[in-house]
Amino acid sequence: MPRAFGIVVTSNLLETPVFISSAYAQAAAAGDTQSTLLGMLPLVLMFVVLYFVMIRPQMKRQKEHKAMVEALAKGDEVVTAGGFLGKVSKIGEIYVGVELADGMEVQMQRTAVVQVLPKGTIKSV
Repeated sequence: MPRAFGIVVTSNLLETPVFISSAYAQAAAAGDTQSTLLGMLPLVLMFVVLYFVMIRPQMKRQKEHKAMVEALAKGDEVVTAGGFLGKVSKIGEIYVGVELADGMEVQMQRTAVVQVLPKGTIKSV
């Protein structure tokens, strides 16, 4: 007796074959298009949520920072990535000169400027 996709359960003297018909086995292996799409739906939803929660806000922050760095002008009061407060004294293509104290100026990359402060902030600190 040929067996296709089956399990044989044996007890002492009794042999009872349990068969899965070929049609049901092939349908389960192949799957239908609707169940495949529904199976992928949670994965697609995770990527959509990831985009709106993480990727999109990060791109917005990068765009705002780039606009702020491009708009730097001489005399702006800034906070650097290192936490220093200073006044922009020189502006170059890549580097900017920041005066941290009277007569003390440092050169740093424009992208190291984190925030532009309102005028007069450093005098009041």
